[in-house]
Amino acid sequence: MLSLFQRKRPPVAAAPSPAPATDLPKGLLRPESAASLLATPRRQKLLEHIWHRTSLSRKQFATLYRTPLERYAELVQGFPASEAHHHAYPGGMLDHGLEIVAYSLKLRQSHLLPIGANPEDQAAQSEAWTAAVAYAALLHDIGKIAVDLHVELADGSTWHPWHGPLHQSYRFRYREDREYRLHSAATGLLYRQLLDAHILDWLSGYPDLWGPLLYVLAGQYECAGVLGELVVQADRASVAQELGGDPARAMAAPKHALQRKLLDGLRYLLKEELKLNQPEASDGWLTEDALWLVSKTVSDKLRAHLLSQGIDGIPSNNTAVFNVLQDHGMLQPTPEDKAVWRATVTSASGWSHSFTLLRLAPPLIWEFGERPAPFAGTVAIDATPAADSDAGAPDTLLATVAQPAPEGQQTPPWEGDSTIVTASPPAGQPMPDVMEDMLAMVGMSGTLSTGPEATATADAVHPTRTEPSVPATGVALHQSTVPQAEPSSKRAQLSGEHFTAWLKQGVTSRRLIINDAKALVHTVSDTAYLVSPGVFQRYAQEHPEVGTLAKQENQQDWQWVQKRFERLQLHRKQPSGLNIWTCDVTGPRKSRRLHGYLLEDATALFQGIPPNNPYLSLIQDL
Repeated sequence: MLSLFQRKRPPVAAAPSPAPATDLPKGLLRPESAASLLATPRRQKLLEHIWHRTSLSRKQFATLYRTPLERYAELVQGFPASEAHHHAYPGGMLDHGLEIVAYSLKLRQSHLLPIGANPEDQAAQSEAWTAAVAYAALLHDIGKIAVDLHVELADGSTWHPWHGPLHQSYRFRYREDREYRLHSAATGLLYRQLLDAHILDWLSGYPDLWGPLLYVLAGQYECAGVLGELVVQADRASVAQELGGDPARAMAAPKHALQRKLLDGLRYLLKEELKLNQPEASDGWLTEDALWLVSKTVSDKLRAHLLSQGIDGIPSNNTAVFNVLQDHGMLQPTPEDKAVWRATVTSASGWSHSFTLLRLAPPLIWEFGERPAPFAGTVAIDATPAADSDAGAPDTLLATVAQPAPEGQQTPPWEGDSTIVTASPPAGQPMPDVMEDMLAMVGMSGTLSTGPEATATADAVHPTRTEPSVPATGVALHQSTVPQAEPSSKRAQLSGEHFTAWLKQGVTSRRLIINDAKALVHTVSDTAYLVSPGVFQRYAQEHPEVGTLAKQENQQDWQWVQKRFERLQLHRKQPSGLNIWTCDVTGPRKSRRLHGYLLEDATALFQGIPPNNPYLSLIQDL
């Protein structure tokens, strides 16, 4: 690789001098140099962030990264990244390009590439993979300037980006006939504008890398393996951050389908489960101009209902749920553009209490003539606005305490102000990595991990040995004796038996998938393998009442369910007495570990035992 930095680059013809700084006719823009475009403080911070992620000298960084980034800047100039979506402002394309490179390099640090290669080969190819990730990220949207935009020069001619950077004043508009996703295929027209032949010569020497890179440049991300995944996830993080600071919003697609499911879920809850306009404690209040719903209650119940209907992808974090509802226009925001209001409810009898509430327009829920009578009392908005993070607290009068920033709303690393002094975390806790938190929101943190850190917390999360045994009760899960899980509209008798009935019903109805990359149930060693804590968390999400019972025993909701399941003694223990079994997960692109329970009897869950998942193998405790 060192020879790459020693090669002499062919002389580049000097670019024409920019036009004199005279007043331009209305509507025309003057092209800028890369130095001018990249000179803003934010873009300088992004460049520094990218450099630190590469671990290269300044000279090496200039050859491999700075030059392509400068060429990218000169090519995209002041174009927006989209007409009306993300980064839809002058210079948005350049900002998005720098951001996605920064995000992708952060993601790349969590992987040993190529996956499955020996350590010597991974070390030898490290710099090439890092550069390829950055190039793939930088180029992923560049085709937009070739097929989405019509660019007209001052002399009336049309500019095409394959002619090179702009050298005279220009104006642009979006093509009305543009085709969505065509820009991905157009990348191949332009990548040679950014990458020199000697860089391509270098990368082509690594077959494991070269193929995926070509797929990305052709817009075929689904064929590009981990390289494609890193670019897609980094793109989501950049888009979501610009749209409102929460990368979880990037996962809310398709928009109209999800909006319909959310609306149907709210209507169902208001008809079947939520209590309105009660004299005292209530789930919500309908006034003349608004429907007010207790934020935590409605979020928990809406999540539980949608999960019970087999609708996955609902955020487990209430703040993210509020963001999704607000993004789809279902909530009326506060003057501060927040989803959660703080208000005091007072009934006609004099009962009064403060709540964190969501505000909806009544016509969204009820047709004309179906609207219930309004609340006889009052809902008075408090002077102190509610933070969205308040919504995770119990729905009682909230004490005035410092609240953390809502999850996913943190500032990216390059936005930080070095003059601001922040409190250090408690002793023994590492300072959180802001970008890591954001990337976790879009599903990347931990999902592709190949290192030992993926299993380091297993013993801390799961009980390792059974408490003193409970006399065997002979509780069985066979089809003839298992009750069906109760409908969500009825208050279930929560217990270990109810959990197992829910589990069997979910598998039988295929609402809980098995042997899939995101499955909570697998077939291993000719029996059922229950992923922990995921399967218990899913049950608790569908049954929010578990949280109340768990708090009485000072436990998390999923731990309460896990304990009840263990007491049934339906699982197989390791020879050492451990309850938890570890599985290696190996596939063509991912490698990680799972932790969970093995059932003694597979027919307790499956009517016919499916084949073992070929990607999972047990690791027995010694």
